[in-house]
Amino acid sequence: MKKILFTAVLLLSFSFSQAQFHLGVMAGYNSSLTLSNIGDVTNGTYNLTNVGNEVWNDFHAGLFARIPLGKVIYLQPELLYSIQKKTFTLGIPDLISKGSNITVDRFANFSTVDVPILVGAKLLDLKIINLRAFAGPMLRFDAGSSLSFKNLTSGSTFDTSTLVNEVQKANLGLEAGIGVDVLMFALDLRYNLIADMYKNPLSASSLTSIPANTIVVSLGWKIF
Repeated sequence: MKKILFTAVLLLSFSFSQAQFHLGVMAGYNSSLTLSNIGDVTNGTYNLTNVGNEVWNDFHAGLFARIPLGKVIYLQPELLYSIQKKTFTLGIPDLISKGSNITVDRFANFSTVDVPILVGAKLLDLKIINLRAFAGPMLRFDAGSSLSFKNLTSGSTFDTSTLVNEVQKANLGLEAGIGVDVLMFALDLRYNLIADMYKNPLSASSLTSIPANTIVVSLGWKIF
């Protein structure tokens, strides 16, 4: 947490050192749906039930600064608190009855502090309305994520305590998207590319990873 605060102070200090900048607040919705789901829809392995399991009332909120680097290019550091939930049903090889699988539900609750550092460009500048595109690295820090396994439907002799996963303290990803500015408001549509926040002590064939990629819709208000 000290590293997070130190990073935030550096970003905001750099913002205030500039001649012109905007400082604001933002909040929005995180969807746990990923681009990989599109291929699964065509082959029938992904349906409305899966969508219902993955679309939760996830959200993010925080601060951002908009720093002009010229007439077209700008830098936008952000400090966001994010919550995301995912539910999976998977089969795990039974360690007692060889050759059989156990069906188990797993629930992942992501609580993270995200620090995107975005570089953007104005594609269309109509003074009142601006169209932007942006991309940049995103630092993600764990802020109390958890993973649990429930509802064994078969193989009751299996001990779920062996499925303990360790949450990574930090990770690095990439964020890109497009946005529209209307007066002091900024509406963004983004996609995060980031690795799994969980270290899996079992082999990949025993327990599949949890994709952390998200589609994000956010609304910002430039206070000044």
